[in-house]
Amino acid sequence: MKRVLRAAMVAVSALVCIGLIQPVEAAQKAAKQKAQDDMAKVVIQVSDNDPAKWALALNNAKNVQEDLGKDKVKIEIVAYGPGLGMVKLDSAVAPRVAEAVADGVAVVACENTMRKQKLSQADMLPNLGYAKAGVVELMQKQKEGYAYIRP
Repeated sequence: MKRVLRAAMVAVSALVCIGLIQPVEAAQKAAKQKAQDDMAKVVIQVSDNDPAKWALALNNAKNVQEDLGKDKVKIEIVAYGPGLGMVKLDSAVAPRVAEAVADGVAVVACENTMRKQKLSQADMLPNLGYAKAGVVELMQKQKEGYAYIRP
């Protein structure tokens, strides 16, 4: 009986080593990655200094979360150029942006625009993300399979 158990353990170990059987942790990691890959993803561009455009972008994000479920979608709003003003501390839409961030929407500010406008992170709303270049961030997200929206 011991020989049979030992042989079975050796066989299972060999199968794990050659990758035919995944250990539990690897299987769980693969399942988690598949769930992440299966999530809906959307990136929203805001490059206008227009509170109405920001309201529309925030409404789009909220509607997507309500329709698909917050846990089933990744949403990122990228602000650059004149649109960067909407994520400053003194922005007219600051409370709505903060609410979106609290609801799981990633809001990303363009550092190139910040530098040109002589702004620092201290001038911006808390809990933002930052990208070196807003346009490049949009390109990268599209490459990663994000749907692109520009309200």
